[in-house]
Amino acid sequence: MSTHHILSRMVWSGAAVLGTLTFATPVFAGECPADKIKPNAHQMVDYKPVGVTDTTLGAIDLGKQPAHIEGRELRFRKLTIEPGGIVPWHSHDDRPALIFVQQGEIVEYASNCVDPIVHKAGDIRPEVFGTSHWWKNLGKETVILYVGDVRKDPHDHNM
Repeated sequence: MSTHHILSRMVWSGAAVLGTLTFATPVFAGECPADKIKPNAHQMVDYKPVGVTDTTLGAIDLGKQPAHIEGRELRFRKLTIEPGGIVPWHSHDDRPALIFVQQGEIVEYASNCVDPIVHKAGDIRPEVFGTSHWWKNLGKETVILYVGDVRKDPHDHNM
């Protein structure tokens, strides 16, 4: 095979890979695929917390900080969910959060996603306005989540 033929094949192979990467729709771990997003895909369920330990590790009154965000608290928590455990239905319309899955695998049932969303160790899940959901540990391993959220009502004990 000639050098020209080999180089030509390499260029076309590289172009094919680049085209695949350029035009593929990215789906990130722990997200609802774009073709599965649907308003009111899941309705509110009335499950109680099961096998969940929610520990606040720290909190900051944001009204006392230079940002002066009165009536808001930045909170950092650790949630431990035992096998079979349930984090009950809750909304993030007034409480944005970031969740980091430190250990295990857990399934989220979101109001705006037709299919359950699987979250694995290392995933980060943003929870913002329009997010209502519940979670269940379907595995045999304890799940550990770290949660940073901005809470308005200090008496709000929803997950």
